[in-house]
Amino acid sequence: MPKMKTKSAVKKRFGVTGSGKLKRNFAFKRHCLFCKTQKMKRQARGTTLVADVDVKIIKKFLPYL
Repeated sequence: MPKMKTKSAVKKRFGVTGSGKLKRNFAFKRHCLFCKTQKMKRQARGTTLVADVDVKIIKKFLPYL
């Protein structure tokens, strides 16, 4: 059997924590930051975990996690 392909877009955007959960970056932090509130920019630092409803979809694109 041939190997399954990993979606390139997904492997760039998502990572795995030590306990096996999926982590992601925050959106809306790239440009036009002057019109976004300090609170939004502060809370969008770092990474967060992917919602449970989306994990199944993402894991389908990352077969070798």
